[in-house]
Amino acid sequence: MNPNDPKTTTLPGLGQPAPAFEVKTTHGIRRLADYQGRWLVLFSHPADFTPVCTTEFAAFARAHPRFEALGCDLLGLSIDSTHAHIAWMRSIEASLGVKVEFPIIEDLSMEVSRAYGMLQPGASDTAAVRAVFVIDPHGVLRAMLYYPMSSGRSIDEIVRLLQSLQTCDAEKCATPEGWQPGDPVIVPPAATMQEAAERRAKAESEGWEYIDYYLCKRPLGRRAESPQDAVRGNTP
Repeated sequence: MNPNDPKTTTLPGLGQPAPAFEVKTTHGIRRLADYQGRWLVLFSHPADFTPVCTTEFAAFARAHPRFEALGCDLLGLSIDSTHAHIAWMRSIEASLGVKVEFPIIEDLSMEVSRAYGMLQPGASDTAAVRAVFVIDPHGVLRAMLYYPMSSGRSIDEIVRLLQSLQTCDAEKCATPEGWQPGDPVIVPPAATMQEAAERRAKAESEGWEYIDYYLCKRPLGRRAESPQDAVRGNTP
């Protein structure tokens, strides 16, 4: 695979700067730099006027205020034209009573689709798979989700993922399976033998839930203050 070949599909790296773009959308020209200082959920769909995508767009539109309340913008993408996007959005509003108020990228050149790894081997070479990219206010790619064309995404899960990332950043912690906002979070694990031996006593004094030396949970807002915990907070 030649990374300099314009037809090559690459996969961006988590924790790395998201691939920059300048694109035509249903709301005019958009650049990745336009979203500096805010979170961004960039998501692709295989094609306009398809049934699964239509249900997803209606759900994203209904959830749009939830994303905005979290300081996050939405940006859709497919390789269809802006004219097709506009016609589809008008159809969704007429048929489902939902107005889609976020932009949709026209990616006829497939440049963005390739840069973000949306064109997967085995899938149609003219349609982006269902992918979701969460980009933080610094332009860093923080999460990626990929779905087959047959399976619709859960918008609630994407909101939950965003809330988890924001909580982990603010609290220097991790979140357990099925975490919901307000639930206890995971304390960074002990890093030394001495710290492991002292973990139960520390957990009791801090009001944490002690399960084992490497697995403790604490209520939100009750984070450890040691420099080591702060450094390890995002890599529990």
